[in-house]
Amino acid sequence: MTQSLRLFLSTEHVCGYLPGLMARSAFVDPEVGLGPTHYQHLLELGFRRSGDHTYRPHCRNCTLCLPVRLPALTFQPDRSQRRCLRDNEDLTLRIETELGDEHYALYRRYLSARHADGGMDPQDRRAFHSFLECSWLDVRFWCLRQNGRLLAVAVVDHLPQALSAVYTFYDPEERARSLGTLAVLQQLHYAADTGLAHVYLGYWVENSRKMDYKRRFKPMEGLIGTRWQELALPPA
Repeated sequence: MTQSLRLFLSTEHVCGYLPGLMARSAFVDPEVGLGPTHYQHLLELGFRRSGDHTYRPHCRNCTLCLPVRLPALTFQPDRSQRRCLRDNEDLTLRIETELGDEHYALYRRYLSARHADGGMDPQDRRAFHSFLECSWLDVRFWCLRQNGRLLAVAVVDHLPQALSAVYTFYDPEERARSLGTLAVLQQLHYAADTGLAHVYLGYWVENSRKMDYKRRFKPMEGLIGTRWQELALPPA
């Protein structure tokens, strides 16, 4: 299936990871009927999804976007990550299947505070759903609450052999809790408990501030050419 897919190139746009660079992506033909097993194979080839669309960076003069994943069955949290787990023991996790007004209100606050110049409009309700949901995958919304108050939502694709972390947004006033880190730790725990091999984290871009948190998770594997290999990342 993946060998016969038709790809389309996007137009160039400003890179969202590194200043001064232009980016473009190769998209899988949207007319192709994908499903969980197909997408699992595409993840292994370095693709990601945004809404119903599946893509991979295909920039003219740059190959810095490195697909990365975590081996769930062997991962052990470090001291800082164990502290993150302890500091958030007062939160409850509920895995939900739909996005509603409560989630959208949190998303708006998050974008307004954290990504005001990121090209995403917090007022666009349609874009919110089309970005995070997917009509052909089992997408679940991992909701963290304190006494019923929604603090964070992690959008997670559940696949036959893995989880894929799509996006996490949280209450900007709760930044000290490291809720993005907590969400990844919870996904790793769930994957290990259910026998899933990996948690996919998207792309690692060296020297990108937005990606810096990913190197705190070790061991991390990257797709080098056509092989997944353990990475020797610099210390956090």
